[in-house]
Amino acid sequence: MILPRRRPARLVVVLAAGFCWGSPALAAGDAAHGAVIAKRWCAACHVVSADQQSANADAPPFADIAQRRPDDKQLRNFLADPHPKMPDMSLTRKEIEDIVAYIRRFDARPRPPAEPDEKDKEQPKRG
Repeated sequence: MILPRRRPARLVVVLAAGFCWGSPALAAGDAAHGAVIAKRWCAACHVVSADQQSANADAPPFADIAQRRPDDKQLRNFLADPHPKMPDMSLTRKEIEDIVAYIRRFDARPRPPAEPDEKDKEQPKRG
């Protein structure tokens, strides 16, 4: 019995999707989805939107967080491992990226260029 040759085509599609997913353009967060998450999980304590009427006085509004934490990496790390008063919501990496993108909407200051991670820095050439 001879099988149809569809598997290589599927493999190419899967590999291409994997490479695209890892690209910086697609790795950026979705601020609209971040707003949905924030309104569902964060609004009980934080002011997460301009139309929100009340929040916990001890929890900073997202606008303040955006001003005080200009580095996206700091925000990601904090959301991945929150302080004791904040519940650990076990957010996925994608959800964290989306929330960070949403918080960034509250900061109108120009964004400094992102510093590359250690693994992304150019390594010395051998030879």
